[in-house]
Amino acid sequence: MRILVTGGAGFIGSHVVDKLIEMGNEVVVYDNLSSGKIEFVNENAEFVRMDLVKDVDKIELKNFDEVWHLAANPDVRIGEQSPSKIYENNIQATYNLLEAMRKAGVKRMIFTSTSTVYGEAEIPTSEDHPTYPISIYGASKLACEALILSYCHTFDIQSWIYRFANVIGRRSNHGVIFDFIHKLLKNPEKLEILGDGEQNKSYIYIDDCVEAMLHGLKANEKINIFNIGSDDQIKVKKIAEIVSKAMGLDPEFVFTGGRRGWKGDVPVMFLSNEKLKKLGWKPRYNSEDAVKMTVKDLLEEIEIGDNKIIK
Repeated sequence: MRILVTGGAGFIGSHVVDKLIEMGNEVVVYDNLSSGKIEFVNENAEFVRMDLVKDVDKIELKNFDEVWHLAANPDVRIGEQSPSKIYENNIQATYNLLEAMRKAGVKRMIFTSTSTVYGEAEIPTSEDHPTYPISIYGASKLACEALILSYCHTFDIQSWIYRFANVIGRRSNHGVIFDFIHKLLKNPEKLEILGDGEQNKSYIYIDDCVEAMLHGLKANEKINIFNIGSDDQIKVKKIAEIVSKAMGLDPEFVFTGGRRGWKGDVPVMFLSNEKLKKLGWKPRYNSEDAVKMTVKDLLEEIEIGDNKIIK
């Protein structure tokens, strides 16, 4: 197939592109490189520098079989400081893309959503659970889902919507593990941990995540919604201990206090993945394994120069 991947230079998007090309597809990547990196883009993909908000008149989707829409502002915390960035990069960009699909007659969309659409939910959280986001980011993703559902019903588009737990692994450039590593590179003696360290969430390794998305395509309803997450949880304090040990450090942990790491943070998150398991998928790695592998991945990607603090 000829497939468009928005955000294909980003963390998850670049891994999706790699897999789609490995499967023999022709892939075009749209990315504005605000958080993605050109070196992440597969050499066999066609790259187009494209901002789905500013370059709306340049979006051209003729002759595409499907769209994987992963372009978004991935930083949940930025919603408190700049809601407009979340609105533009998530909601406005999704609307512009859907309009381009409608005009070009593209009938298949795969969209990456988030566990934060549920807010503080019953655990484990199934796809049928009410959505009640408490962050601007979660609200924006839920708005995108609503837009996609309306276009599916109005314009006969078929969609697959994936609500992610915390996805981690190679090429990630935000999130708790990335933050901990860079904080310790600046100050090996002390590590600030947002919240009380008891936040308990599910983490899924990138390879498991991509395989889960591909398994979800076996479903063939007009609208297909799936959670993607691991089978367990891990606390933030434990992640800090894993990162510190991998870097050969024993820093003082300094907690900022409170249940939440920031406004809009959901302290406890654990998605049910039973719906996707019925299609034959299951995660290979638990949350702790995913964290350990990601720490190794990110440390290998960092050039430290003369500051050889990693064992």
